[in-house]
Amino acid sequence: MTGESALDLYWLPLGAGGHSVRVNGQLFEAAAAAVGQRVPFDLYHSALVVHVPAGRFVIEQAPVADGDGAARGVVAQGAVWSRLAGRFRLCRYEVRCWRNGVVPDLAEAAESPLRVTNDLQSAQRLLDLAPLVPTPVWGRDELRTGEMWNSNSVISWLLARAGLAVETLHPPTGGRAPGWHSGLIVARRQLPLSVQR
Repeated sequence: MTGESALDLYWLPLGAGGHSVRVNGQLFEAAAAAVGQRVPFDLYHSALVVHVPAGRFVIEQAPVADGDGAARGVVAQGAVWSRLAGRFRLCRYEVRCWRNGVVPDLAEAAESPLRVTNDLQSAQRLLDLAPLVPTPVWGRDELRTGEMWNSNSVISWLLARAGLAVETLHPPTGGRAPGWHSGLIVARRQLPLSVQR
C-alpha cells in the first residue's frame, strides 16, 4: 500500500480470545444494566489500523506483556485500577503504535473495518498524537468525565484530537463501547474552540 493512506477502526468483542476477560465484561455489563434499568449490551474494545507511506501501524491499548515495549511500539503506559498497583507490571497498560503490528483478535471484529479517512495528513496527525495520549488510571474516572478511562477512551481521544468526524462512529448494533465518551470529552477540553465540532 506504498504511497497510499487509510485509517480504519475495528470493533472487537470484549474478551475475544480470552475467557476471563469476556466473563468479567459480561458481569460488569450485567451490573451496569441493572443499575441503569436497561437491557445488557454486547461490549466492544476498539483498535485502529493506519496505513501511511512509512508503513502500516496498529494502535491499541493492551496489558503490558513484558519489558520489551519497544518491540511492540509502546508509546505510553498507565496504571490499572490504582496508581499504587501500577508499580507492578500486571497492573499496568500500554498504548501501542506498532509498525507492522498485530491485533490478536482482529478476525473476530464485528462490522469492521470502518474506514475513517483516506486523508494522509489526518492519518499522520493521528500517528503523531499517539505518544501524547493521556494516561490516567484505567477503569477510573480521574479526569471527571462521568465515565471510566480505558482502551476505547484512547482510541476516541486520538480520533477527536486528529480532527476526525467521530460523531459518525458507533459500536456494532446491540453493542456499546464503555469509555468512548470519556476520550471525546477530554479531547474536546483540549481542542481550541475554533476546531471543535
